[in-house]
Amino acid sequence: MSILLVTSSPRGAASHSTRIATEFAQKLLAADPSNTLVVRDLVANPLPHIDTDYATGIYTPAEARTPRQAEVVGVSDAVLDELFAADTVILATGFINFNISSTLKSWVDHVARSGKTFAYGENGPKGLVTGKKVYIVLASGGIYSEGAAVQFDHAVPYLRSVLGFIGMTDVDVIRIEGVAKGPDAVSEALAKATAKVDAAVAASRDVAAAA
Repeated sequence: MSILLVTSSPRGAASHSTRIATEFAQKLLAADPSNTLVVRDLVANPLPHIDTDYATGIYTPAEARTPRQAEVVGVSDAVLDELFAADTVILATGFINFNISSTLKSWVDHVARSGKTFAYGENGPKGLVTGKKVYIVLASGGIYSEGAAVQFDHAVPYLRSVLGFIGMTDVDVIRIEGVAKGPDAVSEALAKATAKVDAAVAASRDVAAAA
């Protein structure tokens, strides 16, 4: 199994989403020595935001692209290669202004490409990235999975929508929430997230054994 880990929190070593997602990927590796891991750190190596060269370059034949168009489309192609090669995708993000990080949004902009990850036909759009298991690891200061604040969670609905649009519909969410409520809340949130990670690793091991 090939695992793609995409991290995006600007908090570095203090990031709960990066910590849990990285531990998740490492546990999947330990569960099966044949598994492989590719890490895309969007903070250490941020993707360029889409611009005119990207928007025109993706629709320009390769031989006719300018050097700048070739560069930015090449970046996008590399990101797509990583995605298509993966069996399991782990997306880690903090909850920033009620949505995902801008660095992860740039990743989405590079992988959501007409003719590459989705196509339009007689029956409307069709996602082309299929057969993958996706986990969203989301850390937030407040509680957004239930209660009055649910309406402010634009991160999970957005990711489910855009991932589903390109064909990735098997999506689970691992939340690390309420971390702004103090040390005890942090410990509880991390424990709950770790339990979900361990359950997912066990389920993955069972699937592999049954294959």
